Order: sequence, then structure tokens, then C-alpha cells
Amino acid sequence: MFTVVMTGGIASGKTSASDIFASHGVPILDTDLSARAVVEPGQPALDEIEARFGSDVITASGELNRAALREIIFDHPEKRRELEAILHPKIRAHINQQKDQLDAPYCIIVVPLFLESGRGYEADRLLVIDVPIEVQRERLAQRDGTTPEQIEQILNSQATRDERLSAADDVIDNTANPDALAARVAELHQQYLSQAG
Repeated sequence: MFTVVMTGGIASGKTSASDIFASHGVPILDTDLSARAVVEPGQPALDEIEARFGSDVITASGELNRAALREIIFDHPEKRRELEAILHPKIRAHINQQKDQLDAPYCIIVVPLFLESGRGYEADRLLVIDVPIEVQRERLAQRDGTTPEQIEQILNSQATRDERLSAADDVIDNTANPDALAARVAELHQQYLSQAG
């Protein structure tokens, strides 16, 4: 199936863009949702995470304690890599399983950290949702009360805007109004339909 991978920096508007593609009937496979699914209680990934990071990362009800895990990996890059080694193959398998069940001209796989760690996904086109870094900072500060220090830490852990733009096949500039976003999505939808043949 013709596959478009959508990526973009944090707070660039990937969800808004993917929602509009979905309104055109395009199947959206979101790696963030798959990441949640593969760590549900009873899933092998959860057992592996507990074995690797200790029982503190599991809540009393047997679910992943995301805050505790985040604390461990935020300050230790090597632990982040260990977590990724557990999760990424399982997330990819989950996405591929969903993709195999689709019946559509094309699908979109949303991979927020595609350039950083998601290159295992096959893509016919790489679509980047783009905004200037100042807009990211502004949206993050409004979104969930993230401190300026946390914002810089997040932005510094992601690929740069230039890296994303130079890797892109297609770009959506998401600094304008929602109508402009909808118009650009409609245009790309037609392009992808014809490329999917």
C-alpha cells in the first residue's frame, strides 16, 4: 500500500493535519497510540520494561507508571536507548499488523520522531508538518504549562527544523490559519491518490 509517513517537531500540529486527512477517509496509523497499546497490562513489552527498569515503573494496578519511567530516561540517554530497543520493534509490528488489514488507496503513519528513531518504517513519501521554532515554544508554553527549561530540553532532543525540511518529500506549513491547513491537506490528498494509482 502507498504509504506516507507524517512527522514534525513537537507542537507543530501533526494531530490537526492527520485529523483533516482522516476526514477525507484516509486511514491514520499513529505510533503514539501503538506505543500505548504495546504496554497495556498483559503485553510482553510491559514485562520486559519491568524486568529492565524495576517494579517502580509499574503502578499498583499493574499499569505502566509513565511518570516514573520518564524520570528515569529523561536524564539517562543510555536508558532511553534501552527502552527504545524494547518498544520500537513492537510498535512497528503493531503498525504493520494494522496496515495489513487496511483497504484504501493509501495510508498515513504518524511517526513524531521519524528522523530520530523511526526510520524502520517504509515510506513512499515523507510529509513534514512545519512551524518555526518560536511557534513551537509558544504552543508548548500554552499547552500544558511546560517550563522554559523543559521546552528547551524537549526541542534539543529532537531533530532540527532544517534536518526535517531537508529530509521531506512534502511540507505543510502550519503557521497560517486552519483554512490554509485544510486547503493544503486537500491538495496533498489528491496528489497522494494519484501517486497511489
